[in-house]
Amino acid sequence: MTSHPRENCADILCIGAQKASTSWLHHVLNAHPQTYSFPNSEPVTSTTKEAHFWDWNHKRGVDWYRTLLLPDDPTRLSMDFTPEYSMMSERNIAECKEINPTARVIYVLRDPLARAISAIRMHMLWRSDNAAKDELKIEFGEDLLELIDKARVFDMSSYMANYQRWAKHYDDILVLNYEDIVAEPLKMVRQVYKHVGLSVDHMPPAARAEFDTRMKKRVWASVPYPVRSDVLYFLHGLLWPKRQAAERFFKFEFKEYDDVLRAAI
Repeated sequence: MTSHPRENCADILCIGAQKASTSWLHHVLNAHPQTYSFPNSEPVTSTTKEAHFWDWNHKRGVDWYRTLLLPDDPTRLSMDFTPEYSMMSERNIAECKEINPTARVIYVLRDPLARAISAIRMHMLWRSDNAAKDELKIEFGEDLLELIDKARVFDMSSYMANYQRWAKHYDDILVLNYEDIVAEPLKMVRQVYKHVGLSVDHMPPAARAEFDTRMKKRVWASVPYPVRSDVLYFLHGLLWPKRQAAERFFKFEFKEYDDVLRAAI
């Protein structure tokens, strides 16, 4: 590999939110030949999307992180899409700025209730016996509180506070609403491509064909475990202040929670 000084370890950072189509967005961005995803090194990273440097792998040191994200061609844009980064401390964000000084940062927000339910379902899947997973449902009780804690529902939904910590160090964060991605995926993806300095329209034909294919895919879907109405309304009340704060601050309107509540059992 030709030696080449790189300003950033990661040129593109997506800091969340979890269960807000970050996997799909990474998959679509990675169709461009000028982007780079690091090799899977399970269980250290578990995917080619999430490096988990500041939460799982910080003890491995910056040199490990830099080597992991080093592309085969130094002109390619290396990506780290780890949703847990949104909850990082200011100290860790400051370190991130030091080693990724000109990284382009993306933050995708989703209605807090819908996102929380999706995250709880994901954590339930991870710990369940696959043979019994179709019989499970999310009920109120100590088990639910443990799932809420494991999924870090409250912290992950603190969009305004999370953004403000990051904005002290990065002054051009692209913030998107998951509902806009669902409604107008190509428009939103074009916005992301522009933010990171790439173009959808100038990809080689083969890459554009792959991009078009990936635009139609759904990369990850949680098992739709039934959720009792008392659980939904508990979470609705718990997260309502988070929704209101985010809507006022980002000038967004979240509507997904209406569909979630109508599906109560």
